[in-house]
This record gives sequence, C-alpha cells and structure tokens, in this order.
Amino acid sequence: MQQFMSQLQHLLSAPGSGPVNWDLARQVAASQLAAAGDPAVSPHERHSVEEALRLADLWLEPVTAWPTGIRTSLAWNRNEWIYKTLDVWRKLCDPVASRMVGAMGDLVPPEARAQLGPMQSMMATLGGALFGGQLGQALGSLAAEVLSAGDIGLPLGPAGTAALIPANIRAYGEGLELPEDEVRLYVALREAAHQRLFEHVPWLRGHVFNAVETYASGIRVNREAIEEAMGRVDPTDPESMQAIALEGIFTPEDTPAQKASLARLETALALVEGWVCHVVDNAAGERLPNVVRLGEAFRRRRAAGGPAEQTFAALVGLELRPRRLREAAALWAALTEHRGISGRDAVWGHPDLLPSDDDFADPAAFATARLDLDDELANFDFSAPGGPEEQAPGSPRPRPEGTGDDAEES
Repeated sequence: MQQFMSQLQHLLSAPGSGPVNWDLARQVAASQLAAAGDPAVSPHERHSVEEALRLADLWLEPVTAWPTGIRTSLAWNRNEWIYKTLDVWRKLCDPVASRMVGAMGDLVPPEARAQLGPMQSMMATLGGALFGGQLGQALGSLAAEVLSAGDIGLPLGPAGTAALIPANIRAYGEGLELPEDEVRLYVALREAAHQRLFEHVPWLRGHVFNAVETYASGIRVNREAIEEAMGRVDPTDPESMQAIALEGIFTPEDTPAQKASLARLETALALVEGWVCHVVDNAAGERLPNVVRLGEAFRRRRAAGGPAEQTFAALVGLELRPRRLREAAALWAALTEHRGISGRDAVWGHPDLLPSDDDFADPAAFATARLDLDDELANFDFSAPGGPEEQAPGSPRPRPEGTGDDAEES
C-alpha cells in the first residue's frame, strides 16, 4: 500500500498546468520510443538531409512566386520531433482535453461535490494525468511514422525550421521499395514547399489553427464512454490509468455551426496540401525517375492517414486528413494554367480570396472568373485594424470591413 500511495502521489504531483499533464505526456512518449528504438542521426544522414533540402529549394524556385522559407535545416530523431512540436500540440489538444476533464468532474453528483472539497481539484489532476498518458502514447506512435516537421499538413515545428526524420524516411522507402535518396528528396521538396507557404503567407498559420480550435470547441464528450473508462481504473495499480483506451469518448456534433466549422477545417487542410502536391510534382517533373509513383503514394498516405494518425484522431476527436486533396490539387493546377504562377500564389493574399468548398466542383470556372486581383485588392481598406500584421511579403494585405475571425489570426 505504501508503494501504491507513493506511485499515486508521484503521478498526481507531476508538474504541469492546464487540462493535460504535458510533462507526463513527454515522459510516456519518450519511454515508448526508447522501448521501440529511436536511432540517432548520423553525421552522414545530417549532411544528406541538408543537401536534400538545399536542392529541393533550388527546384522550387521556378515553380513558386516566393523565395525560400527555410532559415534552418535539421535532421531529427523521433524524440526530437516530439520535443520540438510539443508546443503546437499543446495549442491543438488543450481545448479538447479541457472538455474531457470537465466531463470527468461532472460525473460527481452536485450534492456530493461540496463534501469532496479538495478532492475536486484531484479529479482535475487525475484527468490531466490520464489524458497526458494517452496523448504521450499517441504522440510516441506518431513520431515513429512522420517523415518531416510539416508531414501532417500543420506547421508543427518552429517557424523557418525545415526538418526531416531520416529513420522514418528510410523505413518508408523500404516499404515502397524505392531508393532512399529519391524518397528523401521528395520528402525534402514537400517540407520546403510547406516552409515557403507558411513563411510567406503570415496569416495562414493562425487561420489553420483557428479552424482546428473552432471545430474542437464544438465537440461533445460522450459521458457514458468517460464513465466506462473510469470504471476500468484499478485503484491498486496506478499504471492502469495509462492503459485505458479513451478512443470514442468524443461524439460528432450535428449542429449547423459544427458542420460549418468542420467544412472550414477540411477546406483549409485540403488547400494547403493541394498546393504543396501541385508545386512539388511540378518541381520534380522529370528530375525524379519515380515521381509519379511517389506522388500517388503520398496522396494516398495523406488521404488515408497512418495507423498512429488514426489513433490520434480517435483520441482527440479530430482528423487531420485533407479529404478533398485531389480536387484541391486540380484547382491549383487550373489557377496555374489560367493565371500563371504569380497569379496562382496571389490567391493566398487574403483568406477572402481563397477558393471555397463549392469552387472545388469547377476549378476551371474559379480560375477563369472575371477577377482582376489588383482591382480587388485596391478595394480593401488597408488601414483597418489588423491589416499590417497580416501583410504578405511583396503584396498588400487586404482587410475589408466586416471580415470575420478568419482574418484575425496571426
């Protein structure tokens, strides 16, 4: 019993604030990676990654309207990916975890809460530890699959830092039965393209995160699933809290507002991924012998999500897959054909200029619409609050009156 109380006290006193015990999440993820294996990055691999990213940037020059977005090129092991991306995961997961922890507190009958006193805060601590352990397992699994910092379509790493994970690239290449250097260069092209996009479209990072947070705020918690999960906790075994499967505790909300937020999120993810796929395939052209096979493999991978990504989606109630990836890529291709590279990338000038979900159905119509971008931008009120913060390099940042929260992200 003394050992049990010591373990429980350690679990509940682990440092961390907010709805998730992120210190515990990092420990669980690191322990999982240590058990499965986390190969160190060799000097040769580090050099190969730096050269691949340098070459990728050169190939992207003629097919994009912006210069490089890379300030630092790195090769990470799996544990480094977790450490360097944890701040962004905190922003994504805390709102969802807060709802789960709140639901755990609601399991206590109102008439009994006054009698619990300090036990109420212990319930919140227990919930944070429980969710932290689960997230640690999910992130540990995801770290064994991701190929780069921007692999799942979100800017997870530090701004301006392009990073590849050599061990995962090697394993992925073996699965495709393709040369490792060719797979590494294709991944480097995708990473460099992500860096350009998020570096030179300053409002985009906040736009995507806001879409994620808005969707997460409407997720409902399945109270019965919470009760069932808590019922599996063995009070004599603190480790049983980490073994609980929390998948299924979130249920989709069918309200019009939640459906709209989901559509907005899926459109944002699809537009980002579609642009990356389009410019990467154009940059690779005939330079990579297996570019068609690589492109198709990556599109399927992003559309389906790997096992760890699916587990993460079930845990936090949020899928990060661009469901309309092919339609988005076709739309960017049509814009390139009819407006050229500069005209295509000028569409990123402001959220209001981006294609809507309805535009996916007829890319040519959107691309050939009688739209003079210079005249449209001239109609925006540049002096409105928030305009300067969202200004993209080389082009004015529109800020029309009445613009919603899409334009307020930074």
